[in-house]
Amino acid sequence: MLAIVWRMIDPKLIDELSEHLSASIPSGFRTLQDDISKNFRASLEAGLAKLDLVTREEFDVQSAVLARTREKLTHLEQQLKALESRLNSD
Repeated sequence: MLAIVWRMIDPKLIDELSEHLSASIPSGFRTLQDDISKNFRASLEAGLAKLDLVTREEFDVQSAVLARTREKLTHLEQQLKALESRLNSD
């Protein structure tokens, strides 16, 4: 599963991308650069909003749940082996 964590995307990165895109516009359109930069930023944010994203908090919660589940599984596997060995020894 590919998960992009929205909170991890730095807003400065979006600003840098929009500025980079607007800087690549031919000089004849430079007078519109501020408007174009804002539109690039809005387009980038809209595109990211359409992705299947989770917040950093949701990601951290699920990571903790997975870690606890793995610990429980390991403990249960050890208990099962102990019970099997007792059963086989009797």
